Amino acid sequence: MQIVVRLDVMLARRKMRSRELSERVGITEQNISLLKSGKVKGIRFETLARICDVLECQPGDLLEALPDGEM
Repeated sequence: MQIVVRLDVMLARRKMRSRELSERVGITEQNISLLKSGKVKGIRFETLARICDVLECQPGDLLEALPDGEM
């Protein structure tokens, strides 16, 4: 099973740019980019909570579990 990050979808729904999210969450725009591309091995719950607070969503709106081979 793989975890897919759907941050780009939520940013589009909220009509928000990565730069604005990074400023409001307090992490670098580069880290937002890494999250969007799925090139991270993990994320702190505190950071995930701040992202969800800013985007007014739940963690399940940002993360999706897919069976291996799907995507």
